[in-house]
Amino acid sequence: MHKIIKGAFIFITLFGFGLQAQHSISGNFTPAQNFKWVVAYQLKSGSLAYVADAAVKNGVFKLNIKDAAEPGTYRLVYGIPQEELYFDVIYNGKEDVQLIFDETKGVTFIASKENKLFTNYFKEVNICEQEIISLFSANNFNTSELQQLVQSLEQIQSDYEKKSADLICHDYIIANNPYVPALTESAQEYVSNKKGAYFKKVNFKNIVLQNSDFLMDKTINYVLTAMPLQQLTDNELEKVRQENISTVYGLLQNADASYATHFLYTLWNKLAILNLNETTDFMYNTYLEKLAIKTNNQKVIDNIVTHNRLRLGATAPEIIWKDGDTDKKLSELEAAEHYVLVFWSSGCPHCLKEVPQLHKGLLEIPTTKVLAIGLEDNDTKWKKEIGKLNEFHHALALGKWENKYVGIYGIQTTPTYFILDKDKKIVAKPSDYTGVITYLKP
Repeated sequence: MHKIIKGAFIFITLFGFGLQAQHSISGNFTPAQNFKWVVAYQLKSGSLAYVADAAVKNGVFKLNIKDAAEPGTYRLVYGIPQEELYFDVIYNGKEDVQLIFDETKGVTFIASKENKLFTNYFKEVNICEQEIISLFSANNFNTSELQQLVQSLEQIQSDYEKKSADLICHDYIIANNPYVPALTESAQEYVSNKKGAYFKKVNFKNIVLQNSDFLMDKTINYVLTAMPLQQLTDNELEKVRQENISTVYGLLQNADASYATHFLYTLWNKLAILNLNETTDFMYNTYLEKLAIKTNNQKVIDNIVTHNRLRLGATAPEIIWKDGDTDKKLSELEAAEHYVLVFWSSGCPHCLKEVPQLHKGLLEIPTTKVLAIGLEDNDTKWKKEIGKLNEFHHALALGKWENKYVGIYGIQTTPTYFILDKDKKIVAKPSDYTGVITYLKP
C-alpha cells in the first residue's frame, strides 16, 4: 500500500448558529480490491479523535460527518499500520468533499473548493521555486528569467491569499509564504537568505497549524535540508542539524509548554527512525528532557531512555539467569559471530510455532548463539517446551509481563527478537524469525 500522503488536506468549516446540514467525505479507492474500510479521525495537536467510519465497497466509500463535527484536519486511515496508511483532509462543514485516492498516485479532489485551492497552491509554488533553484544552480543565467519567475512567485502568493481569504487553508498559505530572492543575489546568498526567511510567516501558536502535520513537515524539512551550499563533512552536517533544532526550539518558546513537549518528542521520534543518534541525543539532553520534566511528562523520558538503551549500536543490557545452581550472564556467553535474543512464552501459540522454526533454521548457522528468555507464570510447560530446543541457551523469567527484563528490553509482544554482533552490540531487531535467518545467512 502507498505510504502516507503528505500535504493533502480536506477542510470543513461549521455553519454558524441554527440548523446545520450534514456533509460528507466520499470517493473512490483504487485499486478497489486493496481497500475494505476507512476511518476518519480529527487531528488535535497530535492526538486523534474518532469521527466516523465506513466500509469500502467496490472501491467506493462515504463518510457521513455529524453536524456537530469541528472544522479542521481529518485523517483518513485505510489500513494497518495506521501510522503509515493514511492521508490527511480538512473538513469545513460548508461543503461535501469528493476525492479519488490512488494507491500509487495519492489523492485527487473532485469536489472541494478548500482542497482544490490548497493543492493547486502548493503545486504552483513548488514548481516555481524549483525553477528558481534550477536557475541558481546554473553557472550563468539570464536575470530577466529570474525576474519573470520572481514576479510569478509573488503573483501566485498574492492571488491565493486573496482566493483563500474566507477559507481555512488561508492559514497554511500565509504560513508557507515563500522567500523571494533579489535579482542581484548569488546562489550562496539565495540559500542563506531562504533559510533565514523559512519560518518568517509561521506562527507555532496557530491552532489550525497545530492541529495538522503542516508544522512538523515544515520543521523536518528545515532540520534535515536547510544546509549551506558548500560540501560538508559529517561533523559539520551534525553541527548544522543541531543549530537548526535550536532555531526550532526558539520558535516554540511562544507556544504552550505541553504542545512544545509533544512537538519536540514527535520530531525526536522521526529523527530517531533515521538513526541520527547524535542529533537526537543533543535534542534530548539540551531541550526535551527539561521540557518533559517541566510538563510532568515522565512517559516521554521513559520512552527515550528505553529507546536509547536498545537502539542499534548499543550494548545489549545484561541478562542474568540460573542454569541449575550456576549463575549465567549474557555478557559471559561463549564467543560467537552473532547472538540472538528471543523473548517468548510457552503459553503463546505464535511462539510455539515460530521459535521451533527459528531453532531449525539456525542449525545451519552454527556461528550464532541463541538465548531464549521465557516469560512465564511458572516453569511447568516451559520445561517441556525447552526440551525441544536443545541448541538454545534458556533463561526463565518468572512473573511474565511483570518481569524486569520486559521493561529493560521494552517487550510489548512475544516473540520479540534482537540480533547482537560478536561484541554483543544490537545490530538488528527483526519482526519475525524469517527476518532473523535472512539477516544471519552468509
